Amino acid sequence: MTDRNATTQWTGDLRSGSGTVTLDSSHGGRFPVTWASRAEDPAGRTSPEELIAAAHSACFSMQLAGLLTAGGTPPESIDTSAQVGFGPRGEGFAITGITLTVRAKVPGIDPEVFQRTAQRAKEICPVSAALTGTTIELEATLD
Repeated sequence: MTDRNATTQWTGDLRSGSGTVTLDSSHGGRFPVTWASRAEDPAGRTSPEELIAAAHSACFSMQLAGLLTAGGTPPESIDTSAQVGFGPRGEGFAITGITLTVRAKVPGIDPEVFQRTAQRAKEICPVSAALTGTTIELEATLD
């Protein structure tokens, strides 16, 4: 099994402060983050929600590829985007929902089998499981 690590260094208060997210395990880069990039305009900076979207789209794609292959219909391609909503809720802010949109090329698969497999991938992908309690919608299309 593996562990993955990221670090955020933050300076200042919430509204005017800023930070840097570093992908430590992969040495994949450093990304600036601010409240404005989270709640207003990204302007070249990331947010926790964008990082969740990246993780979720990658995890779902891998899970779907695994399930399709195990079912005897390996995919030619899977393109997944994740939209993570963020906004006011109660006395603070929250992730308001996630929509996964996938377009896949899977030769020989029955469309109903594809839909069931995509739904199962959404349910069991580890990132989906980690986000239990958040509404996650799925739009799956075969090419």
